[in-house]
Amino acid sequence: MDVASYLVQALNGLAAASSLFLVAAGLSLIFGVTRIVNFAHGSFFMLGVYVAYALVSHAAPFVSAGLSVLLGEVASQTAAYFLMLLCAGLVTGLLGALVEVWVLRRIYKAPELFQLLATFALVLIIQDGTLWLWGAQDLLGPRVPGLGGAVDILGRRFPSYDLVLIAIGPLVLLVMWWSLQRTRFGVLVRAATQDREMLGALGVNPRHLFTAVFALGCALAGLGGALQLPREPAHLGLDMVTIGDAFVVVVVGGMGSIPGAFVAALLIAEIKALCIAVGTVDILGVSFAFSKLTLVAEFLVMAVVLMIRPWGLLGRPQNAPRASTEQVAPLTLGGTRTQVAWLLVGAALLTLPLLTTDSPYTLVLAIDLMIAALFAASLHFIMGPAGMHSFGHAAYFGVGAYAAALLVLRAGFSSEAALLAAPLVSALVAAPIAWFAVRLSGVYLAMLTLAFAQIVWSICFQWDDFTGGSNGVTGVWPSAWLQDKTAYYWLVLLLVTLSVYALRRMLMSPLGYALRASRDSIGRAQAMGLNVAHVQWLGFVVAAGFAGLAGALFAFSKGSISPDVLGVRLSVDGLVMVMLGGLHTLVGPLVGAVTFTALQDSLARNTDYWRAVLGASMLLMVWLFPQGIAGSLQALWQRAVIAKASNKRGVA
Repeated sequence: MDVASYLVQALNGLAAASSLFLVAAGLSLIFGVTRIVNFAHGSFFMLGVYVAYALVSHAAPFVSAGLSVLLGEVASQTAAYFLMLLCAGLVTGLLGALVEVWVLRRIYKAPELFQLLATFALVLIIQDGTLWLWGAQDLLGPRVPGLGGAVDILGRRFPSYDLVLIAIGPLVLLVMWWSLQRTRFGVLVRAATQDREMLGALGVNPRHLFTAVFALGCALAGLGGALQLPREPAHLGLDMVTIGDAFVVVVVGGMGSIPGAFVAALLIAEIKALCIAVGTVDILGVSFAFSKLTLVAEFLVMAVVLMIRPWGLLGRPQNAPRASTEQVAPLTLGGTRTQVAWLLVGAALLTLPLLTTDSPYTLVLAIDLMIAALFAASLHFIMGPAGMHSFGHAAYFGVGAYAAALLVLRAGFSSEAALLAAPLVSALVAAPIAWFAVRLSGVYLAMLTLAFAQIVWSICFQWDDFTGGSNGVTGVWPSAWLQDKTAYYWLVLLLVTLSVYALRRMLMSPLGYALRASRDSIGRAQAMGLNVAHVQWLGFVVAAGFAGLAGALFAFSKGSISPDVLGVRLSVDGLVMVMLGGLHTLVGPLVGAVTFTALQDSLARNTDYWRAVLGASMLLMVWLFPQGIAGSLQALWQRAVIAKASNKRGVA
């Protein structure tokens, strides 16, 4: 490839970086002021594309006609087009302000992970709202009048519009820098980033500031999406794709650093462009397709940056402890009544196949619920007691599924042997990842787990000869005696019951106490002689092993697997299950998994807009059960017991 081709690819990278920077800058602003990890930020990017399509298609001709009196025909059309893109950003910002006032303002005092749960609910609602308004088909916007052609660069053609897009990124950076450094609004934003409580004590109404910042961040995301309209069609998958890239840019650049977001966007976009430019090369006689790295390049960059400079390229080191300092009640196994309740649940599950002979789907759903419960329990093992939040736990679920499938189909293992080996494979894959992850904390730890998970996903997605690539693996069935769904149901029930019991017992063992000590106070744990990194590494590996078992059970249940089992969406589902049930209760992940999976299945079979209903239900549960379903019910029970005891003492 010649110099001109490399130059054109570098310019493509600059154009992509501009739009990515706008989204990441908005996300960084919102997190810096409100401390909310806004998972719905990609949804506002998607809305920006759709709103821009609607405005350009329906309003731009009228605006152009009005401007044609002052400008020429082409100039008026171009001005009207860009004015509609700007209006799309403003409309998205207005929608963001409404979301902040009506939804997020109610949960600012909730734990950060519950705020994440609420923003994920917004993702579901916005996605179905977009589906209802614009339909499921892709919508390709028109070219910008006057900029639909290309310019000649060293004999290569380069889109004229992309040159404008390249200039927009630095211009927005300059405007944002001036606003944050030279205006009163910027002073308040920087003050809120440093100390929100002190800002309120000085007489500034934080509610108004939070609304303004959230609206500005959403407007930037919407503008970034609107600017992409001439380059790619609007479709419903833009939200999840964009939020992953935006998180990466924010973390690589440094949380809360706008210049850092700009540098990170440039770095990642240029590395992707370089991979495309290099193409396929031979290294020591082996062909290597660098273009395939574009699927995972940003996550490779993030992993390297976090391991070398955990606070990002232009960020500042965080002195905060790994977990919050709130007092958490000790985990308990429960008394006699609890044990009786568990026995009744077990008896009901044992007899379920006998009671549902006329409804085969009930057994299929019950198997899915138990696998989801085991997956959620494994994630809870490191989230609740250890305080380590993983955004990539689905990687170990997927590795377990692929390991079981490949051991049966390629190595000739029996399904029973594969079920024993799959958790070990997941634990082995998790061991080196955990070694790096436990050296970080908070959002940076979560994002590093996401980076490694995406790397694992990319390997499975592109290794066609071994994993089947994007087609996955089919024909994954258990042994003959397990072909009957009833027999397989009882096997799943046995393994899930033993696994959940083992996890509960480990939480009450020295390992569990050590994990909770490292969560509550790293300094005190180290002073007691605990090797905190080793304890957390061991907890991480154990959790991965049980997630791998859940993945293996899933593979034999469905008969086939695809790279989706390692995807971000499944990791987010796991987080939702744990938070929905209750982070600081033993039964919480089980309740959350059953509630979320059953609700999702029921809604998906009964309405086309099940995501919106599921998201609204999740928001309602967050408002009604701020400690999770099990956690809130446990707190109510404890208050009732205390009140009853107080009344008895009063009577005495």
